[in-house]
Amino acid sequence: MDAAQRLFFKHGVASTAVEQITSGAKVAKGTFYLYFSSKEDILAALGDRFAETVLGKIKSAIAETPPHNWEAKLQAWATNCATGYLDSIQLHDIAFLSSRRPTRKGLTDNILINHLIELLRAGAQEKAWRIENPRLVAVFLFNGLHAAVDDADISETRVNRNRLTSRLKLLFLSSVGL
Repeated sequence: MDAAQRLFFKHGVASTAVEQITSGAKVAKGTFYLYFSSKEDILAALGDRFAETVLGKIKSAIAETPPHNWEAKLQAWATNCATGYLDSIQLHDIAFLSSRRPTRKGLTDNILINHLIELLRAGAQEKAWRIENPRLVAVFLFNGLHAAVDDADISETRVNRNRLTSRLKLLFLSSVGL
């Protein structure tokens, strides 16, 4: 996957052949097809890698917050999702925007949203906030964060991460009534 990622960054998905990927990975073409049936499959795997990396950053940051500080947990989620996205935005764009057609499912059901749903449910159970539909709030917050990061990336020469994450944290907190 590393060879595919490197080549996709350098040449683009459409211009990269499976033969280039296998050559770059120093594996036989048959080995590629043991794991992937097409470039689309490797793009899906790169998308999974992106999401798992961002989720790992989120989980690590939340683990460092005090156990019952739900405000800090939610702020850590927002900050690390946004910065994780920015840190790997090129991988995101290759995996999700280059040749695969984006689906609605990816914006309503993914491991990042699922983690946020669980965080919102846990905070509600601990009476840190009161929300009626954690899934709806999580989908709303995830997509709002996604769009805000995209907007900052498009409209700013160099994204001001502190300003962006400060604003996102306030939006997340106000969305749960804090």
